[in-house]
Amino acid sequence: MVEQDISFISKGLRLAGTVCAPEGLKPGEKRPAFMVLHGFGSTRHAGNVRGPCAMLNALGYVTLRFDMPGCGDSEGQRGHLICLDQVQATRDALTMLATNPNVDGARIGVMGSSFGAAVSVYTAGVDTRVAACVSASGWGNGETKFKGQHAGPGEYQRFLDMLEAGKRHRAAAGESLMVSRYDIVPIPAHLRGHLVEKSASQMTAETAQGMFDFRAEDVIGNIAPRPCLLLHSAVDSVTPTQQSIDMFARAGAPTELHLFSGTDHFMFAEGNARVHHVVTDWLGKFFPV
Repeated sequence: MVEQDISFISKGLRLAGTVCAPEGLKPGEKRPAFMVLHGFGSTRHAGNVRGPCAMLNALGYVTLRFDMPGCGDSEGQRGHLICLDQVQATRDALTMLATNPNVDGARIGVMGSSFGAAVSVYTAGVDTRVAACVSASGWGNGETKFKGQHAGPGEYQRFLDMLEAGKRHRAAAGESLMVSRYDIVPIPAHLRGHLVEKSASQMTAETAQGMFDFRAEDVIGNIAPRPCLLLHSAVDSVTPTQQSIDMFARAGAPTELHLFSGTDHFMFAEGNARVHHVVTDWLGKFFPV
């Protein structure tokens, strides 16, 4: 595989990325490609980004992974992660990737995990240039997602109080209230090792509000008849499994939903062979090289 670090502009910010071409690619030969999106406050170097990129490259696809605004090596306010800005960044990444001499610009898909999965679905739902979509451990309704993630006694009310505190702080101080990433998205201690270097630990309260308001489920029906694959662990310790089930109910054919036992939220970083087999088989049927 041949890797090339690149950059592109989205909403005036320079974003850092890496394009990887598969082995055996001839000069001028065009292949289908995938943009692979990282999760909440993560970077393009996370295991659940590198893992699927390696799988896709081995199958013959060109891949692009990049750091979202405010993440990793990209410009932007640290920890200020606005869902619709990430959708725009993905659309700008697609525009850039389509000019690559080894990419078939009409056959570019998007794949993401967790936050990146929600952005993937939304992007495919609003941009018909996206030829295929794969969502792993994603979510379609921010409000119901947060209710499921803050399910203990009084936890959801504390979360709502944090959103209101963020609004008051912005009005009074003219700047964002910073909060722990775990106050927004609780992650069990045994899964926190999946967070890589340069992952954001503090987020703006506006980040949480934007996620609360974000509803990829409202646009997933627009993806059909383009292929869409929804993946989720049967018991997800971070994002409720019901989120993918509810998105599937709103999607059109030929969308597929697969739930996996024996894996958790970071399924692409956990080396689960069954996940890879399902994705490989799906690609061969719906979006082959």
